[in-house]
Amino acid sequence: MKYREDMTFPFAEYERRLNDLRSRMKERLLDAVVITDPENLMYLTDYQTTGYSFFQALVVPLSGEPFMITRELEATNVYHRTWVEIARPYPDTGDAIQMLVQSFREFGLKGKCIGYERNSYFFPAYHQDAIHTTFTDGKLIDCFGIVEEGRVCKSEVEIEVMKKSARATEAGMRAGIEACRAGVTENEIAAEISAAMFRAGGEAPAVMPYVVSGPRSMIGHATWEGRIVQPGEHVFMEVGGCYRRYHTAMMRTVVLDELSDSMYKAQERMKLALTEIHKAIRPGLTVSDADNLMRQIITENDVGARLITRSGYSIGIAFPPSWDEGYIISLKQGNSAFLREGMTFHLIPWMWGVDGDKTVGISDTIRVTATGCESFFTMDRDMVCKPEESQKRLGVSNPVSPIQDATKK
Repeated sequence: MKYREDMTFPFAEYERRLNDLRSRMKERLLDAVVITDPENLMYLTDYQTTGYSFFQALVVPLSGEPFMITRELEATNVYHRTWVEIARPYPDTGDAIQMLVQSFREFGLKGKCIGYERNSYFFPAYHQDAIHTTFTDGKLIDCFGIVEEGRVCKSEVEIEVMKKSARATEAGMRAGIEACRAGVTENEIAAEISAAMFRAGGEAPAVMPYVVSGPRSMIGHATWEGRIVQPGEHVFMEVGGCYRRYHTAMMRTVVLDELSDSMYKAQERMKLALTEIHKAIRPGLTVSDADNLMRQIITENDVGARLITRSGYSIGIAFPPSWDEGYIISLKQGNSAFLREGMTFHLIPWMWGVDGDKTVGISDTIRVTATGCESFFTMDRDMVCKPEESQKRLGVSNPVSPIQDATKK
């Protein structure tokens, strides 16, 4: 390992991560592992690039120096960003898997038992077929989850980085709320969110903000498409801020009117769900129990809404196409895993189908502490009501005052 002081975390953090990985390798009787998932590469070495659609891998032997296989262009990221001292780059006209297998033999891994991430988006089936066909003088075993076991609980230095991403998330959401008014396009709202996130120190997130208005809020994972926000409508936003690839996320809802009875009831259900789950979360609570608590609160509504997804997911390091770590752990029914100190979750007790045609959301990103949990955010959770922004567009000279506190209804 090459000691350096210019990485995201102190050098000792990377030494700890590598040593922990090797302990898990020893337990699984693995002589080496091939790590191809971009998030896992970032976690272990600080390596990142937008060019991860080309094959790249970190090979970690049980003893000896790790080495990387990368496209020749991406080797610059190894030398300039990481502690890795050995790289075997391949040209665009070369064969990445052939380079990988040659490196196995070069570094004494012939005849060894090697783990690989069979689930990785970026280790496609044709590459896996090629390595099984080419590496015939050793044993290949799926080691899915071997790095994620370390990632799921964040260290204190990781929590500090996530706090910086939370500042970007909040800045973006505040700007989005401010931009919501009748007559603007969803694109304009998204532009304000993005600009504010980046000005607050945020970096390119794994997913750009979700911004939908009116009936478009019922379309799953839709985002801005140039639609003009109409008077009296609601705008649903989900923002994920990023700093050094670590993410936090939140949902909020703006209503360009006073709250209807249905929207007020939806707001109170979501706030109650967040309040109760904050009280309940602690080390030892099962994932299933956490999900059931939020799901029951949201289900007990009389506005026709449902929680149609998991109620939360692990969040942390992410590259496109998603900002979540839900494949590591999600809050959903039937999962008996226990919450542990250091886990971080985006809690999403959102409501799909209020009055049959509206989706609204109020969410939070939290970390599990030794005795409970803490939010990364400081923002108010109420829906934001802006009736004056609709009336201005309708030509009313003295618009009514906005609702300052919907909870006083």
